[in-house]
Amino acid sequence: MRITTNAILRNYKSNLGTSLSNLDMARTKVMTQRKFNSTAEDPSSALRAAVLQRKYARNEDYRTLVQDVQSFQDSQEDAAMQINTLAKTLSKQYGLEALNGTNGSKETRETYADAWRGAQESMVLSLNASYEGKYVFAGSDGMNAPFKLTKDANGKQILLYRNVDVTTGELYKEDGTLDTAASADSDTNKKRLEQLSNDTLFVDLGFGLNIDDNTGIDPSSVFNTSLPGINVVGFGTNTETGNSKNMIILMGQIADMLDAEEFDYEGYRDMLAEFDEGRDTVLEKVTMLGTQTEFLTTTKDRLDTAMINLSTQIDNVVNVDMAEAIMNFSWAQYAYNAALKVGNNILTPSFIDFMS
Repeated sequence: MRITTNAILRNYKSNLGTSLSNLDMARTKVMTQRKFNSTAEDPSSALRAAVLQRKYARNEDYRTLVQDVQSFQDSQEDAAMQINTLAKTLSKQYGLEALNGTNGSKETRETYADAWRGAQESMVLSLNASYEGKYVFAGSDGMNAPFKLTKDANGKQILLYRNVDVTTGELYKEDGTLDTAASADSDTNKKRLEQLSNDTLFVDLGFGLNIDDNTGIDPSSVFNTSLPGINVVGFGTNTETGNSKNMIILMGQIADMLDAEEFDYEGYRDMLAEFDEGRDTVLEKVTMLGTQTEFLTTTKDRLDTAMINLSTQIDNVVNVDMAEAIMNFSWAQYAYNAALKVGNNILTPSFIDFMS
């Protein structure tokens, strides 16, 4: 087989270019710390990396949302604890002291009545607590203050929750007047209160949101952040006594009873017992919020673990082993230098060099 000089030079140039290309690729991997810098270099790894990065971004969104929901629920729990502490002080201190015979004078009872009314206003403020501009006890309508303590056309004290009387369920207009047409039917008013108490506000925390065409969102696949304030302090009417089940209204009625000329000892004691029942409901809601907080903490831990696992997978697919990359670069550089040195000796002496 006859090997010409031109053939040797062509092969040399081709192999030298390959060595230079290998050196450039090894250098790029060391500098970028990536196994590939374009989809064309490794299509399968590029596709897998894109899928993993989307999962990581979605997981990070869920984690941020869990933190926001947890902070929002912490505000709910703090406000509920304030209400519980205030109710405990009223019931166990002022309430029992007013029943004491030594504190039964009209002047003393008026002092306790003022304390109940002051606490009534403080409790309404706690019910209108907000977090980052959203009212925590407003259900799905977090942009408007849910509670308003006012009086009806007859001068009777009422508490409105989203313009609905928490005792009767009657609907009031924005200007504070009764909507007689919408409030004519007592059954409709009762259903209105029940509907408000069942108000929901769902968020997707990564449990696999499931939407059914017939029933809507599956509650088991989402987290409900809504806690209507009427579920905390009560709503409706006690069928046995005819009194309001709402603690705020009961506080005003207790204050009126303390202000009366003739103190109704038995009536006061019964109303105080109804107020204590409301305080038990507040404690139940505080316990429920504590359970949900534990659930959110567990969810956040799960998402943190998922982020670590996804980061590891992305690192394995995308990033190079620096020790191996530097070794490959050193070897490619050595091979290229060797190829250059070979080039110095590629034109060996021929028969013509010895002709005289």
